[in-house]
Amino acid sequence: MLRALTSVLRLPRPWKPLRTRGCASDGAAGDREIQVRSLTGPEQGITEILMNRPRARNALGNVFVSELLEALAQLREDRQVRVLLFRSGVKGVFCAGADLKEREQMSEAEVEFFVQRLRGMMNEIAAFPAPTIAAMDGFALGGGLELALACDLRVAASSAIMGLIETTRGLLPGAGGTQRLPRCLGVALAKELIFTGRRLSGAQAQVLGLVNHAVAQNEEGNAAYHRALALAQEILPQAPIAVRLGKVAIDRGMEVDIASGMAIEGICYAQNIPTRDRLEGMAAFREKRPPKFVGK
Repeated sequence: MLRALTSVLRLPRPWKPLRTRGCASDGAAGDREIQVRSLTGPEQGITEILMNRPRARNALGNVFVSELLEALAQLREDRQVRVLLFRSGVKGVFCAGADLKEREQMSEAEVEFFVQRLRGMMNEIAAFPAPTIAAMDGFALGGGLELALACDLRVAASSAIMGLIETTRGLLPGAGGTQRLPRCLGVALAKELIFTGRRLSGAQAQVLGLVNHAVAQNEEGNAAYHRALALAQEILPQAPIAVRLGKVAIDRGMEVDIASGMAIEGICYAQNIPTRDRLEGMAAFREKRPPKFVGK
């Protein structure tokens, strides 16, 4: 039993990025569609993934997916990343979903292969070892919402519009939406939203529990980003190994019965016992001072 549960806790191996052929980047002025930025100063430990495909409203095309997979493969091995924040460089949109114009040119076999890659990308986001936050300052439709659902936490502008709208296009969610939405909201409500293709505002999404926080949009159009950044800053001071193991315990435990989940929690707890951070936490409590966690 213990060996079986230990194998459950093994994270997927990093994805090796595929080379894209015949696809030009849609980023502004030749920029990459996916840009990575590591913050410094008091925000050190927060890394941002900036989605930057303005002409296609961050639609999920071949180049976009390849670049995002490449970024995830590199970042997941970086222990300095304590929080990974997904944001948009395109005002008014988080991610518009599938690139239907690009997909229209694909054969049925190519569509199936691409959707498998897309589903794999969402799984890589969900399995990222550090906490992930989606800052939704605009439209998050179809695959865009599926990307946000793959993140641990979601922050939205109250005016942002989101939904799994695939049935209105003759499709169904194919990048994890049919699995992650019911785990987030419950089966009946997820079915209602998917069957109807209904769109929700950020404020409505918060009421349902689809997003953690909804904030009034500002003139710059980045209110959700600033709230997500503040949330990331709350996570930063905490013991990074304990946070990562807590994420594993929750994610793996939710997929099994509670007895197995308790065993998974025990395995994760045991991995944290030998850490320097655990000893630092107890010493800081005893000495009545803030702890200084180093991730070891």
